[in-house]
Amino acid sequence: MEKKLSSDLAQVRARFPAQQPIRVMFQDEARFGRISDSRRCWCKKPLRPLVKAMLTHEYVYAYAAVSPVDGRLDALVLPHVNAQCMQLFINELARRYPNENLIMVVDGAGWHKAGSLELPDNLRPHFLPPYSPELNPQEHIWDELREKHFHNRVFDSLDALEDQLVQALKAFEADPQRMRSIAGWDWIINAVSTEK
Repeated sequence: MEKKLSSDLAQVRARFPAQQPIRVMFQDEARFGRISDSRRCWCKKPLRPLVKAMLTHEYVYAYAAVSPVDGRLDALVLPHVNAQCMQLFINELARRYPNENLIMVVDGAGWHKAGSLELPDNLRPHFLPPYSPELNPQEHIWDELREKHFHNRVFDSLDALEDQLVQALKAFEADPQRMRSIAGWDWIINAVSTEK
């Protein structure tokens, strides 16, 4: 993927009906629920921190796509991971970038390849090789989000968790410099720059 991304992007670019500036975005979904994620933390000796724990099977899902070149992050919180929710997300991305052609790099999840998906004129998918989440910088953004906003926290309700998730995603969307520092991998930047 690292060696052939530039040529792959050129092939995807040729599939757009209209020539516009290209934006490459890496997309992924993440599940957030009311299951505690306890981590170690610092505390003065001899104190031992107490952290509440909870095991409740209620979830929401965050859909997000990051543009490694400029750090733009776009996210939605949706109730499921399926083709219908994926359609909502890609329609929203296409609406947010009407004057750009979007190449959205995605994994091979079934809802990314669903025959029922109707691609907007300005969005085309490009699929990662199978079993290669390490090639998707969006995975690192999920790690950052969980570490900074969800570890050692217990939520009284799914609504409270969703509120926290929305606040965290808004903070990330408002900080493109931070997103670029996480997702702006050299091999991606070089491939996108070469392709343009």
